[in-house]
Parts: sequence; C-alpha cells; structure tokens
Amino acid sequence: MLTRRLITPSERSKLDPFVVATGDASPRDQRDLMERPFFSLAKARRTRPILYQAGDVRVEVHAVPEHGMATIWDADVLIWAASQIVEAENLGLKTSRFLRFTPYQLLIAVGRQTGARDYKLLKGALARLQATVIRTTIRQGEHWRRHQFSWINEWEECARRDGRVEGMEFVLPDWFYHGVIDRSLVLAIDPAYFRLTGGIERWLYRVARKHAGRQPRGWLFEIVHLHKKSGSLVRASDFARQIRLIAARQPLPGYSLYVEREGRRELLRILPAKLSTAPVDGAVDELGTSHAILVGTPHAAPSGLRTHALESNLDSNLESNCCSGPVRHADNADASAEPSSTAPPSQQSLPLLGHKAGGKR
Repeated sequence: MLTRRLITPSERSKLDPFVVATGDASPRDQRDLMERPFFSLAKARRTRPILYQAGDVRVEVHAVPEHGMATIWDADVLIWAASQIVEAENLGLKTSRFLRFTPYQLLIAVGRQTGARDYKLLKGALARLQATVIRTTIRQGEHWRRHQFSWINEWEECARRDGRVEGMEFVLPDWFYHGVIDRSLVLAIDPAYFRLTGGIERWLYRVARKHAGRQPRGWLFEIVHLHKKSGSLVRASDFARQIRLIAARQPLPGYSLYVEREGRRELLRILPAKLSTAPVDGAVDELGTSHAILVGTPHAAPSGLRTHALESNLDSNLESNCCSGPVRHADNADASAEPSSTAPPSQQSLPLLGHKAGGKR
C-alpha cells in the first residue's frame, strides 16, 4: 500500500514579500520587548526557561539545547526589522511579515562588521530566534488567552556555489508584526544602543527608554524588582553589584543612573540626559555623575511601582514596577519642567498612578 506524503506549503508562499531596498532607517524598538524578560542577557548558551508573572501578564520563554535561547544581541535582528517596517509605512509603502533583504544591510544597520565570521554569527542568531518559543498573555484583549510563537517563523539564505550569501528571507510572527505596525507600541531608540556591549546594559537601556523616556523626572525602580524583571540567571546580589558598576560608569546613551538607599532597600533612579548619537563612552550628558552611587540618600522615593509614565501602555505599566514598600506621593505640579542639574537626584519626583506626564510622544 502506497502512502502519500503531505507537503506543507511554506508560509512565504502565502505572503507578498517586503523587499528592503535600503538599510537607512531610524532604529525603533517594540515596547513589549523593552520592558519584559524575553531574551537571555548572557552570551553563554541558556536552556533554562524564563518564567515571568506580574498581575495578569505572563511571559514564558523556552529554549532547545541545540541552539539555546535567543539573546539580547539576537534581538538586534528584530529591532532592525521593526525599524524597516516603520520606515516603509511612513513612506506609504506596503509591508508584510515576509522580509527579503541582504545580510549586509542588516549587519551595517546594527553596527556589526561584514566579514565571514559576522555572517556566520547572523545565521546563528536567526537559528536561535526561530528555535526560541514564547508563550505570553500580552495583548490578548478582554478575554484571557495565551499566544505561542517563535521570533522568526522560518528563514532562508540564498547563496552562490562558492558559499557567498547574496540574500536572506525570513517571516516574522503575527504577534510581533502587529505590535510594530501599531505605532503606539513602537519607540525610537538611540543608535548608540548597538554599541553597548553588556547584556544587562542593553536590557537596562531598553527599560530606561520605555519607562523614563524623556520625562524630566525620570523613573525609579527597586533593584530587587529589576532583577526579577530582567529574567537574569545571576544571583540578586551579583545583579545589584553589576547595576552599581553600570551606574558608576554611566554608559547608557541619553540617561543618567543613580543608586540610592531607603532603609534596607536599594533603588535605581533613571533620569533622562541630553539624547545623543555620539559614541557610548561620551553619549551621556552627565548630571552629577561624580556622585552616581548615592548610598543612604535621605528621602529617596520608593520604586515607582504601579505608576503611569508618559510613553508607557497603562495596562503594561500597572505591572511594570512592583516593590516591597509603599509608594510615596510625589509633587507633580510641573511635570513638564526640566530638573535642575544641581538638584540632588533624590529630590526629583515621579509620576503618580494614573497620571500622564506632560510633553508629547
């Protein structure tokens, strides 16, 4: 008896290709990916899953031993894709989840080299993005349900007989694509982000951009909560130490960091500085960086838990910033005023629950 093999057609056959004609596009990131633990922060292979729960929001990230979990450096591929889609939409061009491009375009746009090793690393990133499985309840409407997908549904390279790669194609998941074409779910990021080398640094910049944005009063987190929010495998004490070292170096483009203490709680205050596209080492307009680590700062506000920021989604922000202590009421009478560079960071107040700070997106 003959058995007939069922051939499943490629998803690409059902989609019109979005051909990326240029690599020139301002970098943009997807909000949901910026504030929750979707990626490994270490370059070493990770197979232990990320399990994150905050309120009604749940994120699960699972990896296979062969490839390991997609890393925050692999996420550059998604940032590049989002940037290209938004730029094309702004120009009135038709886009789709099916992207056709050259590896050179992608590598140059995210600040990588274009040698043989870099092409090999790119293919490794695509393999991890496809192999990583995400389950989440984010953006599921009033009826609770869980969405499962991979960062890339399928991908393919077009190579000559000598092995030289001439083009690539991949298909993005519907969940990610719709989070990009919805403009309210996308934020511009500083191109200097791609020059950040540490996994926690990169993750911290995305958190800063998502929550502090360009608000003069910035944002305040309890470091123990940041550790849970990051999905990092390092111990909480080691994570806190790394945060202190990052605050001492001030490497984040556009943001200044201050470590404060309130009783036994250790807090990280993030204040926006002058946005810049200069090299990371000189990108931050220093606001008192000689006192970046402030231990025992009086009247430090607790973490800005359950507060609502200018450039945040209300639903996601309600679970974005939980801490163990009560939220101190802040003076928000003049949310649009720029903070004085001479004022101690502990005197900068934060947004209140449900209050949308002044300024425009």
